[in-house]
Amino acid sequence: MVEVRMIEITNLQMFYGHTHALKGISFSVAKGEVVGLLGPNGAGKTTTMNILATHIVPTSGTARVGGYDIQGNPLEVRRVVGYLPETAPLYPDMEVGEYLEFVGRGRALAGAKLRERIDWVVQSCKIKEVYRSLILELSRGFRQRVGIAQALIHDPEVLIFDEPTAGLDPLQILEIRRLIRDLAKAKTIIFSTHIMQEASAISDRIVIIDEGRITAQGTISELQEKVVQNPRILLTVEAPRSEVEEALSAIGEQIQFSFISEEGAFNAFEVRPGSGAGTWHQIASMIKEKGWLVRRFSEEKPSLEETFVALTMRSQQ
Repeated sequence: MVEVRMIEITNLQMFYGHTHALKGISFSVAKGEVVGLLGPNGAGKTTTMNILATHIVPTSGTARVGGYDIQGNPLEVRRVVGYLPETAPLYPDMEVGEYLEFVGRGRALAGAKLRERIDWVVQSCKIKEVYRSLILELSRGFRQRVGIAQALIHDPEVLIFDEPTAGLDPLQILEIRRLIRDLAKAKTIIFSTHIMQEASAISDRIVIIDEGRITAQGTISELQEKVVQNPRILLTVEAPRSEVEEALSAIGEQIQFSFISEEGAFNAFEVRPGSGAGTWHQIASMIKEKGWLVRRFSEEKPSLEETFVALTMRSQQ
C-alpha cells in the first residue's frame, strides 16, 4: 500500500531579521497520522505551524499540504487546512452559534450545507450547552472547544493545532485530548507542544525540534532507544546492601551499579550492564546462586522527561 503524504516539509528556513528561527527542517506527515511537533519554547514550533497554514512565507524551502504548494497554491492549502493557533481566533462579543455561522460564511458555506456543518461541529466538539452563550462568558476549556470547532467548520482534511491544551486545567486537558483522538479517526493532524506527556498521549509519531532544527523523530519507543545505548536494570532483592554490592562488584568492570533505596528487608539497585547479553545471564546466575528473593529484575527505559531532555541537549552540544 502506497503511503499518501498529506504534509511534506522540505528544507524550511526562516529568518526574522537576524534571528534564524528555522534552520532547514524537513519531515512529512502521512494521511491519517497524528504527529506531535515537540520542543521547548522558542524552538520554532509556532513558526512552522504558521508557515503550514500560509500565514507567513518562509525565507527559503517549501512545504506541501494536501498536495498543494504553500506558496504556489496558498488558497487551495487554506481550503484543505483547519487551523487553531495558540490563541484561538474568537470574537468575545459574539454568541457561539453566531460566531460559527460567521466563520462558516467566511469559508464560503451557505444554506443547508452551512447548517449541516454547524450542527456537526457543535455535536462533535460538545458545545451544544453553550451554543447561545457569549464567547466572553465561556471557560478556557469551552473557548478551546469553540476554537477547534471553527477549525473544523469547512470539513478540512488536515488539522493544525498550535499548543491545543495550553492553559487548561487537568480535566480540560483530558477532554481536549479525547476530542483530538476522536478527530484523528478521519483527519490528518499535526500539533505542537512543549510537554512530552502531551505529545505521547495523542501522537502516533513525535518530531522533536530545538533551536530551529529537527533533532529526532519517531515513536516514543524509537526515541527512547536513541537515548539509551545500554539498558538500565532495576534490581530489588531481599538481601543486605553490602552483600548485594559485593556480589555485583565480583561480576567485574563490565557493569556499573548504584544503590537506590532500602525497602524493609529489600534493597533496590540500578544496574547498567556493558554491551552484550552476557551480563544479564551473569546477574541472573548470581541471584540464583545466592538464593535471594527477587521483588524486581527488569529493564527500565528512560522516562519521557529524560528522553526529551537528552535529545534536546544533544542538539546544543
